[in-house]
Amino acid sequence: MYQFPMNFLLTTTATSGVDTLWTTTAASTDTALTCAIPVEFNGPGGGFSPEDLYGLALSNCFVATFKVFAQFSKLSYKELQIKSELTVDRNEKGQPWMAQIKLHIKLTGIENKNLAERVFEKTKNGCLILNSVNTEKLFEVTYE
Repeated sequence: MYQFPMNFLLTTTATSGVDTLWTTTAASTDTALTCAIPVEFNGPGGGFSPEDLYGLALSNCFVATFKVFAQFSKLSYKELQIKSELTVDRNEKGQPWMAQIKLHIKLTGIENKNLAERVFEKTKNGCLILNSVNTEKLFEVTYE
């Protein structure tokens, strides 16, 4: 099915100074993302922050995994929408870390709620990026 290990190539290029933006790309696309230190950390903002990219990686891994399990399970749906809240806090050692992510998940246009719930559970257990982090994960699911 899948061949492990897999490698993904990424490139990031930055110049000196906390007020300068930088770019990052993945070999799988020729679209560069503009990145910046967020204003919450006294940066200029105006680009994706590492915190944004972290939260997006978690949310989008959930979407990708859900899409695969839904297709294998023959679950049809109209739309999957996720709104995420990432909380940065300090751990017990006083170090800043990504403490929690809340995924507010809305699935519309389903015909079989029981099947959708099973696919959701498989997704939570099978999402490789969510499984790779210590961040607390909370899920709020709405079916319509």
